Amino acid sequence: MRTDSSPGTLPAREHLPAGDAGTPVLDVVIPVYNEEKDLQPCVLRLHDHLKRTFPYAFRITIADNASTDTTPQVASRLEAEIPEVRSFRLEQKGRGRALRTVWSASDSPVLAYMDVDLSTDLNALLPLVAPLISGHSDLAIGSRLARSSRVVRGPKREFISRAYNLILRGSLQARFSDAQCGFKAIRRDVAQILLPLVEDTGWFFDTEMLVLAERAGLRIHEVPVDWVDDPDSTVHIVKTATDDLKGVWRVGKALAGGSLPLDRLARPFGDDPRDRDIKDVPKGLARQLVGFCVVGGLSTLFYLLLYSGFRVFTGSQVANALALLVSAIANTAANRRLTFGVRGRSGAVRHQAQGLVVFGIGLALTSGSLAALNAASSNPAHSTELAVLIAANLAATVLRFLLFRAWVFPEQRDTPSTVVASHNPTPNPSSPAYSTRQFPQSPQNYGPLPQRTPQYTYDTAQFRAGEAADGTWRDATMQLQPVRPHDTDSRDSR
Repeated sequence: MRTDSSPGTLPAREHLPAGDAGTPVLDVVIPVYNEEKDLQPCVLRLHDHLKRTFPYAFRITIADNASTDTTPQVASRLEAEIPEVRSFRLEQKGRGRALRTVWSASDSPVLAYMDVDLSTDLNALLPLVAPLISGHSDLAIGSRLARSSRVVRGPKREFISRAYNLILRGSLQARFSDAQCGFKAIRRDVAQILLPLVEDTGWFFDTEMLVLAERAGLRIHEVPVDWVDDPDSTVHIVKTATDDLKGVWRVGKALAGGSLPLDRLARPFGDDPRDRDIKDVPKGLARQLVGFCVVGGLSTLFYLLLYSGFRVFTGSQVANALALLVSAIANTAANRRLTFGVRGRSGAVRHQAQGLVVFGIGLALTSGSLAALNAASSNPAHSTELAVLIAANLAATVLRFLLFRAWVFPEQRDTPSTVVASHNPTPNPSSPAYSTRQFPQSPQNYGPLPQRTPQYTYDTAQFRAGEAADGTWRDATMQLQPVRPHDTDSRDSR
């Protein structure tokens, strides 16, 4: 799994400015594969709905990924007849590949997609994108499993959908309710940093994107939808389910190993009072105290259980040293991840070594307390020993927190850095650099959404983009670069 991303932290969310502008606020992508019959009715219905109800400028983008029927011709005809319609042509299959490629090239501040069958009621589209436009949320998804949703589908698909979401909750601790509903939206500034972290190019793309966004602390808005199953769907359920389970294992393994730089997706709270500076209170102290107390309580219980177990076989001093050593290693690891938010394996050995120094101080306090107890009483009761150890551990805990915060896990100052990611071991002058497509800017620009140009180098792939040399969208061939090198892997059948 990729461990690099665009440098920097996401800015605070802001409401997009109102008013007419040259750049469409919303870009709705419709990924299609051999949909010559359904494509035109879908686009006409969606265009009519947006024209009547959507208060901002919009664009409909048809992402044709390797269709072998007349779908490309239908898309070209719609593009020529409707000014708000564009068409892209990719030479390989994969819904995730199509979404990542088109979203990466779009200039619209809000990006969405929906399935060509329009199973979801279009009245949910404005509630889906409104939290992104207002700056309230980072991503939005339609949910068929919300209490107020109204869904018509067969028992087999209902069972598969609910079972899949239970797997996500149990294995990846996902809190969103519906990962695979083909009705989602994302802010472009979030997509520019999040999409390079997503590996899947098929149906698991949605799930992986949502899991990473949720683990990074981004806000996901859920919209209950009315949804009617398409009986003519061409999705291969067994193959898709197998690939999804493989994806769950891959993402879970990466998250457990801490190999993903999710801190790159950190989002400031903005006007949230929790983010305001309070006089004489260090930043983050309250949160760290809560986390440290929770970890400390659990580790103390763990220590007492170990001490009681070791005490059966050995003396009090040896039992105390062994129990404190084991619990100290677990305590350092837990505080590293949960209290101070340090992820990944970098520095883990050094942190454990420093934790053992802190452990030595705790050992001196508790051992001294036991020695004093044994000097005062020749045969103290076990309950008395535990009470003395608890008191000594409380004193050691206060000292441990101060040392952890000031020495083991000191606050890192933000320093500007540049990360250049490349999948080519040597520079390739003939390979054009990856870049997003630049569009003519309007005087009313969307200032809070920064333009980033990731410095990746990939092989190019040609497809129909429909943009003429004068900047108008007509009939030309545009070059876009896959976000990942294996986007051109012929072994991917999707």
